Amino acid sequence: MDDHGAPDGSIGTEGIELFTIGELSQHYNITLRALRFYESRGLLAPQRAGAVRLYGKADRHRLELILKGKQLGFTLSEIREMIAARADDCAGQSELAIAPDLVVAQLETLQRQRVNIEQAIIELEATRQRMQRASGEFGPFPIAHGARSAGSHVA
Repeated sequence: MDDHGAPDGSIGTEGIELFTIGELSQHYNITLRALRFYESRGLLAPQRAGAVRLYGKADRHRLELILKGKQLGFTLSEIREMIAARADDCAGQSELAIAPDLVVAQLETLQRQRVNIEQAIIELEATRQRMQRASGEFGPFPIAHGARSAGSHVA
């Protein structure tokens, strides 16, 4: 890592610090597949040295914007538009260009999701308590935390 928390990239022929896909993957704790996917969707455009992808500081910054957009719950299409709008506007280079109406809409979406998640947690806690009470009648009932069978899903 360098003094700014960036991965130790190699120095390109023009003195530009370059990072490999593996270095970015490790530093940002994302998969190589995700980086390749972002590239296939036109969100990242690394330089190439043969088959090796090399990412400059601008690519790294763009990846940070992509990850911030994902964290905020936006789709890749929305993120692409925000990055493009940011590129057109010199101000606010370190943030996504999020339109005020999109901020409001996303907040409403996330608040609805939070309510749904809280309701699901309450229901699952009640189910677990019923199962624990019933296990006294029918013997021990193991509850696997975080485990789900391969075929199970939530409807």
